[in-house]
Amino acid sequence: MSTKKKVVDKTPKEATLMTTFLKSISASSSWPDKDEFLDVVYWMRQIMGLAFGLIWGIFPLNGILAILLFFVINSLIVYLYYNTFQQVDEEEFGGVGEILKEGLMTSFATFLVSWIIMFSAIHHS
Repeated sequence: MSTKKKVVDKTPKEATLMTTFLKSISASSSWPDKDEFLDVVYWMRQIMGLAFGLIWGIFPLNGILAILLFFVINSLIVYLYYNTFQQVDEEEFGGVGEILKEGLMTSFATFLVSWIIMFSAIHHS
């Protein structure tokens, strides 16, 4: 009888998450894995969508101006993050459009849900 030992991954997921987080807050990090950088952009947008939704709900912003303001600020922050802070070559990640649209619609959905709930809770009785 042969007994095979199960090979256990020596890099726990927490270490990988922590490494990715530390790279994301360090300027000019190296991103050899395209998906890792795009995941950072995705989750950054989710956090921004939630935060902007809560802020827009607390301050009674509404209408198309509030929605346009969300898209402009969200896109501007992502652009400044990858172009100025991380200084990545956008062509390595599929171009400017690919980075700017990464997670945009799900961030918008998060924004809408948090905005509507906060606005309704505070400004409607």
